[in-house]
Amino acid sequence: MTLIGTSVKRVEDKRFLTGKGRYTDDIKLPGMTYVCFVRSPHAHAEIKSVDISKAGNMPGVVKIYTGADLTEVNGVPTGWQVNFKNGDTMREPKHPLLVANKARHVGDAVAMVIAETYAQAKDAAEMVFVDYNPIPAVTNPQQAAKADAPKVHDEFADNLVFDWALGNDKAEVDRAIENSHHVTSLEFINQRLVPNAIEPRSAIGHYEEQIDKYTLYTSTQNPHLTRLLLCAFVLGIPEHKVRVVGPDVGGGFGSKIFHYTEEALVTWASHQLKRPVKWTAERRESFLTDAHGRDHVTKAELGLDAEGNFTALRVKTYANMGAYLSTFAPAVPTYLHGTLLQGLYTTPLIHVEVDAVFTHTNAVDAYRGAGRPEATYLLERLVDTAALEMDIDPAELRFKNFIEAFDGVEQAGYQTQVALQYDSGNYHPVLQKALEMVGYEEFRNEQAIQSNGKLLGIGFSTYIEACGIAPSAVVGALGARAGLFESAQVRVQPTGKVSVYSGSHSHGQGHETTFAQIVADRFGIPIEDVDIVHGDSDAVAFGMGTYGSRSLAVGGSAIVRSMDKIIEKGTKIAAHLLEANPDDLEFANGKWTVKGTDKSVGFGDVSLTAYVPHNYPEGLEPGLDFSSFYDPANFTYPFGAHIAIVEIDKETGKVTLKRFIAVDDVGNVINPMIVDGQIHGGLAQGIGQALHEGTIYSEDGQLINGTYLDYVMPRADDLPSFEIDRTVTPCPHNPLGVKGAGEAGCIGSTPAVVNAVMDALKSYGIHDIEMPVTSEKVWNIINANS
Repeated sequence: MTLIGTSVKRVEDKRFLTGKGRYTDDIKLPGMTYVCFVRSPHAHAEIKSVDISKAGNMPGVVKIYTGADLTEVNGVPTGWQVNFKNGDTMREPKHPLLVANKARHVGDAVAMVIAETYAQAKDAAEMVFVDYNPIPAVTNPQQAAKADAPKVHDEFADNLVFDWALGNDKAEVDRAIENSHHVTSLEFINQRLVPNAIEPRSAIGHYEEQIDKYTLYTSTQNPHLTRLLLCAFVLGIPEHKVRVVGPDVGGGFGSKIFHYTEEALVTWASHQLKRPVKWTAERRESFLTDAHGRDHVTKAELGLDAEGNFTALRVKTYANMGAYLSTFAPAVPTYLHGTLLQGLYTTPLIHVEVDAVFTHTNAVDAYRGAGRPEATYLLERLVDTAALEMDIDPAELRFKNFIEAFDGVEQAGYQTQVALQYDSGNYHPVLQKALEMVGYEEFRNEQAIQSNGKLLGIGFSTYIEACGIAPSAVVGALGARAGLFESAQVRVQPTGKVSVYSGSHSHGQGHETTFAQIVADRFGIPIEDVDIVHGDSDAVAFGMGTYGSRSLAVGGSAIVRSMDKIIEKGTKIAAHLLEANPDDLEFANGKWTVKGTDKSVGFGDVSLTAYVPHNYPEGLEPGLDFSSFYDPANFTYPFGAHIAIVEIDKETGKVTLKRFIAVDDVGNVINPMIVDGQIHGGLAQGIGQALHEGTIYSEDGQLINGTYLDYVMPRADDLPSFEIDRTVTPCPHNPLGVKGAGEAGCIGSTPAVVNAVMDALKSYGIHDIEMPVTSEKVWNIINANS
């Protein structure tokens, strides 16, 4: 029986469910010290002085560092460069490990208190006196772009990080919009979100003087990139002297991709003290310092002809970067957002402009979906609104404008107006299947006769995303300061057991199961005979981590490349043992067989022979161990259709999500159960943005809802039982035919829910509502328009 396409239970879950997981904060080292940071309570303030005298005499205090101690240490760099439209380099200020003269957001670290216990460090931190001079701050990106806005970085003339444009000639797009029969226009905020991974960030620096070796244990999605940035840009340590270990990681959603100041600080401090130094965030710190997501202010216009065909799309976005540039921040509103504005549609003319700005807020970077949810929300809100304004059924309007099917082989990939070329797609069936699942005609009939004081609404969303970010040459030309390949080493042991060393790093995706399925299926061995190793820069030669739904499409493909090399060499060994020509052998079901005969030799026998080469091909080196680096030819492009049904109580404004249908196409599926879980999780997060989540900043830059008492997360009883299905359109350019599933649910669900709310409220004459769609907002709309 093939293991590909089989719902194998996750092998890693046994240790998690029995409390055997090992997270960074679980690690205890001899002589460990503990960190508590003194963080700015002001969004923008001059630091006049830092008095550590009382704190330094507190019980258990080992050392206190301030910004003055690190002025010669480099700051944390960004890993992506986007230039201004005129070709000038983007503005890239230093992101200091500890600020010395000015705090630029609430939570900016001013001092690092190290003590024998965390409680002692926290007590001492409360005795550090910082003399601040608060000055005006700005948090809204559109306001920050104004010439008279408070400046975040004094060395620049204003707060603009870069301006950027993509697509067709702007004048041509302007003319097309002006000459369109109908123009739908929306101005909206895609609100800022807090990632809220279940495991707070944690980091331990351990310098061993006797061997001159550093080890950084950190809750990261990206151990090797962290090592690269730490060594090459921040501390200047030779890479061979630094080991970065990402143990079990309790979720990330993008927020643990990046290299953070705390990682560099504990590494640096451990060298100063010659002792291990540990920091684990409290939840309030996580709210303030984990890289946030989204935060776009956008105006979008869609032109249509009299029949409802799209004629042009024009977009202007102000993207909030926060006070400093995080690792991939510049890529999110540009190459992960602007390049996806074709959607599934044949829109012939598109122009997008992005102004990225600094504000006095925490840094913004990739959060599940990373630019793709923002692009999809923009498009799908426009399409549903256009359908309402032109009195066209929203499903019919989408069908009318869909790109026709193409497989990327017989029919070339689809070239968009915004740089990308889609790999393969068949968009009509996903929406058609979703309509059948929801019972669309029956629902419209029910909606028409609803008379119980409740309002019913249905909302649609179709989406496409770019996953498996690559190839390196392309992303390099787009500004990436790193390659985006992946590596994998496959080592067959003498007994036929297999160890796989992957540069992809799991933080909940099930790599230890899915990767083992691929290997066991290909080699014809039990899945229990496969061991997956990841998350350790000393064990794995190199890797680019896990994000952008790239693990299987890029990391899995690297494993396949190494397995191909194993089988090729194994064929030579098997041919020698069988006294046959290698061309006459075929490998299947765990053995090499001479074609047309019953003569065969098993995988285990060949493995043993490779390491005990007594009867062995002349000139062939022993061993069965290969590494590969896989750099894809293109992104992969999953797509899908989501439908939400909501019910609104007119008396209270409460929105109840009654049904949610998701039909996704993620290419070939290795483990359906794991894919379903990924879709479910993404749906919950996307629905959370639509109805519940969103940061609230005061005018002076305080995060007002920075605790779970105030920041609303989706709960189980907020969600219906999801109805999901799939179509399968294989990716034509990777050996597994996979496209990626980790972010799909988060991308398509948000606009579907908001569109459903707008459908329910259409009799009230409004065309938009600000997310999150709370009961209070809905109640106010109903009462204001009754």
